Amino acid sequence: MASQSNGPSKTTPLNFLIYGKTGWIGGLLGKLCQSQSINYSYASGRLESRDSLIADINAVKPTHVFNAAGLTGRPNVDWCESHKVETIRANVVGTLTLADVCRENGLVLVNFATGCIFEYDSGHPIGSGVGFKEEDTPNFVGSFYSKTKAMVEDLLKNYENVCTLRVRMPISSDLTNPRNFITKITRYEKVVDIPNSMTVLDELLPISIEMAKRNLTGIYNFTNPGCISHNQILEMYRDYIDPKFTWKNFNLEEQAKVIIAPRSNNELDTTKLKTEFPELLSIKDSLIKYVFEPNRKTPKTA
Repeated sequence: MASQSNGPSKTTPLNFLIYGKTGWIGGLLGKLCQSQSINYSYASGRLESRDSLIADINAVKPTHVFNAAGLTGRPNVDWCESHKVETIRANVVGTLTLADVCRENGLVLVNFATGCIFEYDSGHPIGSGVGFKEEDTPNFVGSFYSKTKAMVEDLLKNYENVCTLRVRMPISSDLTNPRNFITKITRYEKVVDIPNSMTVLDELLPISIEMAKRNLTGIYNFTNPGCISHNQILEMYRDYIDPKFTWKNFNLEEQAKVIIAPRSNNELDTTKLKTEFPELLSIKDSLIKYVFEPNRKTPKTA
């Protein structure tokens, strides 16, 4: 659903209210607004406190609201397995409350969600190029984190003011950030090698701002087109950043021994996003343009 009737008219100056000031995506959004001279404020309210959300909106009078808050767990989603109530409070109760308050105020909510709610199956085999579409029912409930995200996405479908962006394995040009998927896997003792859909934030976060300007709503698979595997990324890291870099692989059975909750592996179909933004680069091209070339430490070969 892409509605032009939601939100403010084009003549109203943009004024964004952002939840998730201390988070990675929330921080990057603020910097993007600054660079584009868009008025923005970070929210002070807690997602699960309706009164504080109403106070935020009354104080800021935003044209759009962005939700980049929520719990992924520290150091990873395994945390959510032993903190289920806290996870529900932030990821389900909080997100729904914000969507509801925004709807009451006639505001579009751009909600950063996750695509880690699917796993390869017989209809979507690894390497087939057949990705999960926006309307597909989530089939991955291996982790409690993913379970809450699938739950809230299903409920948010009923809110015509919400734009849900399914992010996966986010990557940015900041290779020092511990949340960066590339940084994570370069620090692991061993990695699995499975092709996945991924999100290059340097390319896609500006698109999220454009989506708000267009008042787009509904669900979008918010990844770069195509898939890339762990080994392919680490090969690029070696070729562009550190020629001496080495790594070891292990399989899913071996990985299962060192994690509490299984992890999602999938390919998402990006036809809907690519139709709206035809300039969107494939995952490999986006990684080269936005991440590896700007960080290149090795000499270019002829």
